[in-house]
Amino acid sequence: MANLLMARAKGKTLPAFRYRDLGSMATIGRKSAVAQVGAFKVSGLPAWLLWSLAHIYFLIGFRNRLTVAMNWCWNYLTFQRGTRLITGISGSRIEDVLPAVMMTAPPTAADVGNPGSGRGSLHPIGAKLHH
Repeated sequence: MANLLMARAKGKTLPAFRYRDLGSMATIGRKSAVAQVGAFKVSGLPAWLLWSLAHIYFLIGFRNRLTVAMNWCWNYLTFQRGTRLITGISGSRIEDVLPAVMMTAPPTAADVGNPGSGRGSLHPIGAKLHH
């Protein structure tokens, strides 16, 4: 795009855009994929390795390639699933998600209205009840 804009600013033109189909690849599961590059078709483990190498190859920079390859190897060896969602939640435990007040036991019938319990006027999720 930058070359096109610079050429137009100088009053020149570039050759027409040409689409190059590099093929199709899809992972099916652990150690299984399908790939088609031109007339070449492959499936199973070889396609999975080809898919992995193609994705590493198209990353920008050696550091990114190395980091992704190491993460994939670790996840493969430890049977961990990679992160699929960006949620802003750092942990996967329920305690990391819910406020501490929700993790306490709800008041019992004996606690309600008992000023000595310290829990009598609070709803289990921390909201005050209005009588």
